Amino acid sequence: MIPVLALRPGVLMTETEYGMALLDQKSAEYWTLNPTAALVLRTLLDGRARGTERAVEALTTQYDDVDADEAAKDVDSIVGELRSAGLLTT
Repeated sequence: MIPVLALRPGVLMTETEYGMALLDQKSAEYWTLNPTAALVLRTLLDGRARGTERAVEALTTQYDDVDADEAAKDVDSIVGELRSAGLLTT
């Protein structure tokens, strides 16, 4: 079974005109996500994502000049950064 990713409890998410903002209520830190990172996170949090495969598909559909290999690297990077910041759980 592929683990479903979720925001850690206490992390709030809101859409902005530039992408998305995340607020960690515990540390009072916030992060801004560009439209690409916001699309990846929304897709992963959708619950229907098959690992990161669906996020890769979303990027290649949204951005015609991005191939699957580049999209996979971007998704891995975004997920890695969000995990390192302690914002995602499985």
